Amino acid sequence: ILIANRGEIAVRVIRAARELGIKTVAVYSELDRNALHVRLADEAYALGGSTAAESYLNTEAILNAIEQSGADGVHPGYGFFSENADFARAITAKGVAWIGPPPEAIDEMGDKVSSRKAALRGGAPIVPGTTEFVTRAQEIIDFGNQFGFPVAIKAAYGGGGRGMKVVQNADDVQAAMDSAQREAKAFFGRDEIYVEKYLTWPRHVEVQIVGDKHGNVVWVSTRDCSAQRRHQKLIEEAPSVGMGDGIEEAMGEAAIKAAKAVGYYNAGTVEFIYQDGEFFFLEMNTRLQVEHPVTE
Repeated sequence: ILIANRGEIAVRVIRAARELGIKTVAVYSELDRNALHVRLADEAYALGGSTAAESYLNTEAILNAIEQSGADGVHPGYGFFSENADFARAITAKGVAWIGPPPEAIDEMGDKVSSRKAALRGGAPIVPGTTEFVTRAQEIIDFGNQFGFPVAIKAAYGGGGRGMKVVQNADDVQAAMDSAQREAKAFFGRDEIYVEKYLTWPRHVEVQIVGDKHGNVVWVSTRDCSAQRRHQKLIEEAPSVGMGDGIEEAMGEAAIKAAKAVGYYNAGTVEFIYQDGEFFFLEMNTRLQVEHPVTE
């Protein structure tokens, strides 16, 4: 297995592979030449360059390392190429196993609007919102009048609170929309947005799922990640407690429905928001998450 990553996650994958008697291949940038993951792997190949773009995000360099090492599987870890469907396709095109979900699932769940459609298709509840991109301020005002303010304008291809603006009334819509689009374009290179009802005091709960290639998906545990600063998670704990009878089980079943809707396999995380006894699908992370050890 070649691990197309560095640091903590590369070390974890190497350790797990070693327990299974599988040989590992590390790749590294110039700056990571003496890093722990390089020393622990059975083989290591230089990608060249010192920035991520020159090394861990350099498809050609990684494909060369696969060729040189004869690796027959690639583990992307998290970050870098882990949610890049084109990279996954480039790996499988070489006849090498991609240790991740199907590229089609990455595509569909990678865009917040199509992921909401997939969740609906699978029968998972979603927050009231648009299932198409919003292009005019009037659409947002009409939505707010129908479902009530506040509403959240969100970047369709974003995350981490970037490109998200909460609007309290119709007068602020145009400015917030412009701001959300500028931010989305700057951070994610795309400025498509959508709108949804803004829940004022929800809990943020995610469900760890694992699927195989025979259509079986199980949920392993919930993680409560409500303690956040600027939409970035600070503390996570498992399981999520105090949600009321049967809520955790229902959330787990909804996560399985969302995953099955896109033919998901491998590890993934389905995120929900929970408020006043109700929960709604938020998004899916089509990779192993940094926080998976909390569940383990």
